[in-house]
Amino acid sequence: MSSLDPAVSFLIVLLIGIVAGILAQRIWRTSWISDQIAGRHRGTITNALVGIAGAFVGYHLGILLNLAASGAIALFIAAALGAALVLWAWKTIRL
Repeated sequence: MSSLDPAVSFLIVLLIGIVAGILAQRIWRTSWISDQIAGRHRGTITNALVGIAGAFVGYHLGILLNLAASGAIALFIAAALGAALVLWAWKTIRL
């Protein structure tokens, strides 16, 4: 398994999800009018929460696939990929 403390791993995966969500919000920006009507901060928070969910899914799938044998960094890459995939799927379904 990962050589990191579980609390540290939790915080890193949480941070990966938040960053992925914020980046997704900036990449997939909506129009200025949509931001004013729906509220810009609500979209950022929603994207961060979806990114967190995806990061945890990716991290735990990495554990199931025994990526921890390659080191903790492989699990964090799996978390980032999971966050990106879930954010992309959420954005695609939402449109």
